[in-house]
Amino acid sequence: MQVILLEKIGKLGDLGQTVSVRPGFGRNFLIPQGKALPATAANQARFDADRADYEARQAKILAEAEALAAKLDEIEVKLARPAGAMDKLFGSVTNADIASYLKEQDVTVARNLIDVLQPIRTLGEHPVRIRLHPDVVREFDVIVEREVKQ
Repeated sequence: MQVILLEKIGKLGDLGQTVSVRPGFGRNFLIPQGKALPATAANQARFDADRADYEARQAKILAEAEALAAKLDEIEVKLARPAGAMDKLFGSVTNADIASYLKEQDVTVARNLIDVLQPIRTLGEHPVRIRLHPDVVREFDVIVEREVKQ
């Protein structure tokens, strides 16, 4: 299936590019989410007429992602979790845990944007990546400390 991209999508293409995708991906995700249009002559003409609007929307999305990245650069993520004698956690730290911690710090990031590179099952520093936009990716360390019972 051929589609015209209405925004930059990582590993797929840039704004205005016509790409070939699997029919289900185009029909069930890209088109309903407003990220693409079916590649027809009428839609190409419509895109060319509204290209300035799409570019302005893309610039706004990029600016919001960069502003959020600036907020994230100021935050140090420290999580307290119960652990055993060998510094192994009872359970693991997931992207949902990191997203809820960031929400407590007044920074809202969807958990599906957070990539935990290795499963976090021990105390210490662990690298994590947040993909806010295809051009704005931040890497930082999550510090997992032993939870102190009071």
